[in-house]
Amino acid sequence: MTVHLPGTDHSDTERLRERIARVLIRARERTAGLTDCLDEGELVAQHSRLMSPLVWDLAHIGNQEELWLVRDVGGREPVRADIDQLYDAFRHPRADRPALPLLDPAEAREYTGTVRAKALDVLADSDLRSDRLISGGFAFGMIAQHEQQHDETMLATHQLRTGAPALAASPAPTAAVPVSGEIVIPAGEFTMGTATDPWALDNERPAHPVRLPGFAIDAAPVTNAQYLEFIADGGYRRRELWSERGWAHRVEVDLNAPQFWENDGGNNWWRRVFGAMTPLRPRQPVVHVCWFEAEAYANWAGKRLPTEAEWEKAARFDPATGRSRRFPWGDADPDESTANLGQRHLEPAEVGAYPAGASPAGVHQLIGDVWEWTSSGFERYPEFEWFPYPEYSEVFFGGDYRVLRGGSFGTDEVACRSTFRNWDHPIRRQIFSGFRLARDLRSDER
Repeated sequence: MTVHLPGTDHSDTERLRERIARVLIRARERTAGLTDCLDEGELVAQHSRLMSPLVWDLAHIGNQEELWLVRDVGGREPVRADIDQLYDAFRHPRADRPALPLLDPAEAREYTGTVRAKALDVLADSDLRSDRLISGGFAFGMIAQHEQQHDETMLATHQLRTGAPALAASPAPTAAVPVSGEIVIPAGEFTMGTATDPWALDNERPAHPVRLPGFAIDAAPVTNAQYLEFIADGGYRRRELWSERGWAHRVEVDLNAPQFWENDGGNNWWRRVFGAMTPLRPRQPVVHVCWFEAEAYANWAGKRLPTEAEWEKAARFDPATGRSRRFPWGDADPDESTANLGQRHLEPAEVGAYPAGASPAGVHQLIGDVWEWTSSGFERYPEFEWFPYPEYSEVFFGGDYRVLRGGSFGTDEVACRSTFRNWDHPIRRQIFSGFRLARDLRSDER
């Protein structure tokens, strides 16, 4: 796809327009990489009832872009108004989508290509400031985030599919520095949420003060080696470690190890990674565990999961300045030295691989690698207002969800920041989820 990026006018608006185009193109390249590697049969198949056929995700990405950028922002004529209801995520549960009269892969690619060309025309014509929806490029950023979120969902579908590997990436980095133990975060107030990030979504707003007692949080996520100790100590058999709901779920689905782990009958554990069996890397963060497993592990370790506010304070608060940063390392965008993002490696990096990404307090790998379960349910912030539509966040508040933070190796940087909130049911583990632990301070530590 050829895109004209103005090269002579370097006003703030033109620089923003160029950035938006790059972000949209990067998302589309990732979408193509996840779909072009499979034949038509695999694209239309449902690899798990938890997931849509990949061809549905592909056309849904285009449909959302058409609805918001082509029709709403651009005021252009519809490209395919006849398919809106087919790609309405609220109208059709994932398990039912294979039976719908979906666009076939060739039609879906043609459709998304047509929509993208029109969306870029809209971008070229937009002043990026005339109303709230497009101010700072919000609508374009929202659509780029939406596509990248579906790209991560499609990556999870790749993990669930059977057959020969279809994806390739370089191995994740090994440890660069030793990281272990806990970090004490002193009591006090910090600013949670954001009022300044132009592409932050509604559930990240508004910024508001939160006062927390002091707490300790692990310097790194729980690793495979640590989780193996839990298994070896009978963690999956010890009823006292599990909540009532957690134990019922463990028994119902016969949980006995993280998803995609296999044991050879002895002491050797393997993990299936996008169709390939690989030896378990002890220093990688554990991935593909549900909230109930994380809760049981925390009970076994004599700790707990951090609250959402504790996680964010550990990630953002700079005691030297008293302000909340955009990322643990500062306000600069992530790069390959600070976080494992963007599907570069297709697995978590070892603990200690990103010392440049540590927070001011010394907490490592809060961004990228694995989504981290928190103890918090998904709730609105004080004075929350939905924008630009209630179905993004508001309809999920108060449901049976737990908040995850920090992104994973499958998350793009445009959809990952220290204020970004993800949420899912506590039984889910096909997502790239791990966790770290926290605890209350003893009286002599306060």
